[in-house]
Amino acid sequence: MPVEYKDYYKTLGLKKDASPEEIKRAYRKLARQHHPDVNKSADADRRFREVNEANEVLSDPEKRTRYDQLGPDWERVSQRRPSGSNGGGGFQWVYTGQPGENPFGGDASGFSDFFRTVFGDVGGERFGAGTTAPPRGRSRARAGADAEYEVEVTLPEAYRGTERQLELRIETGKTRTLEVKIPAGVRDGQRIRLAGQGGPGAGGGPSGDLYLRVRVAPHPFFTRDGDDLRADLPVSLHEALLGAEVTVPTLKGRVSLRIPPETQNGRTIRLAGQGMPRAKARGGGSGDLYVTVKVVLPTKLNEKEREAIRELAASRANEDPRGHLL
Repeated sequence: MPVEYKDYYKTLGLKKDASPEEIKRAYRKLARQHHPDVNKSADADRRFREVNEANEVLSDPEKRTRYDQLGPDWERVSQRRPSGSNGGGGFQWVYTGQPGENPFGGDASGFSDFFRTVFGDVGGERFGAGTTAPPRGRSRARAGADAEYEVEVTLPEAYRGTERQLELRIETGKTRTLEVKIPAGVRDGQRIRLAGQGGPGAGGGPSGDLYLRVRVAPHPFFTRDGDDLRADLPVSLHEALLGAEVTVPTLKGRVSLRIPPETQNGRTIRLAGQGMPRAKARGGGSGDLYVTVKVVLPTKLNEKEREAIRELAASRANEDPRGHLL
């Protein structure tokens, strides 16, 4: 049965002039997408093996050069051999080991017949007809495992952005220190990806990623609502009745707010741009701060104050604030 040519560039979704960095990024993305532990579709394992094989060739300069030289007409090109030549430029790129055997040692099930036929001599000295033992010791590339770490920040830290120093335990039992930046405007439950900071890869595969899951601690004054903030603002009775200029705390600092005369308890007033920073992907800028007026009734009235309230009650005797309920 003829051996099928493998288009490794197509497998990784790349052009033939792709840079090593582009190859690495494409491989890491597809390896995570099709990893059988994550992707439960029927062909996930097959696609994962294809992606690993393509990376095995294109990430290795020697293999990539050979692959590019052969091209789709690989069988005719690889079998050119001057009469009587046993070495130099006339060697055959043909693997002659046992069917299914891994030219790198170990389990060969991850590599196609095309790979084993063309690249069976890579990893040690070249071998062709008459070779009985392929080089050993190489295993197929595998991406490292991703990891997740929870980190808590205060609301002011989430507002301005902050840094954390993480102590991560590695497989040897030792720890490594990692400085990470928490971006301004981060939300509770948001995951931040740190590429290449997860578990180590195997067989030359890339390391996994580390994901930080951010927890924003509750604040005593502000409640977050997306990119907006909400808060209750205590206002005295006379400020609500007569109007006043009051000071309001924000995460930027203190600002002045005008309370209109005869402001009702429970009224909400918007302070534009005083909310959380908004990510550029969501348009940038900042959310708003909404303060709800909470009128605080006076206590420990003296006789003069009581008399003033009686006069107010007498002048408003015909008003019934509950009339609409009856």
